[in-house]
Amino acid sequence: MSEGQSAPETLALEPDGGIPNSRLPVLIYRGLELAEEAASAESAFAEHGWRGAWRNGIFGFHHFHSTAHEVLAIVAGSVQVRLGGPGGRSLQVARGDVLVLPAGTGHRNEGDSGDLLVVGAYPNGMTWDVRRGNPGEYDEVTANIAAVPLPDADPVGGTLAQLWR
Repeated sequence: MSEGQSAPETLALEPDGGIPNSRLPVLIYRGLELAEEAASAESAFAEHGWRGAWRNGIFGFHHFHSTAHEVLAIVAGSVQVRLGGPGGRSLQVARGDVLVLPAGTGHRNEGDSGDLLVVGAYPNGMTWDVRRGNPGEYDEVTANIAAVPLPDADPVGGTLAQLWR
């Protein structure tokens, strides 16, 4: 772990209707300098093998990715994000915070500060999909999630390897 970086908060989520979530916990890093600027977040993610970086926001509908894990750095503004589906947990994240979402983790923007900017990436630039929790796809997405390999490294140099194994 980087000097001065504390261990992440962890959040375990149960399946919620069509949102499968994951047996792996969500990791929540708070107040990281590397996440205070888009370019530094992209650079840190790439250094740890998380590629395919993008800059945007978080969709305002419940969704998840069944084919890739995802990291989200809040580099500007703040957002109330619901994790885990409609019955999941709502939390406030702001500039400098990083969420590491295992494949299958539901997430939704429930309102933001208007100046929200998120940098996202995927381990080894994995190909991702967008799923909305359609019950008819549940068997397919749970099979996809089970096939997603663990990342080689934590996107911010933290303790993912210990927490996800």
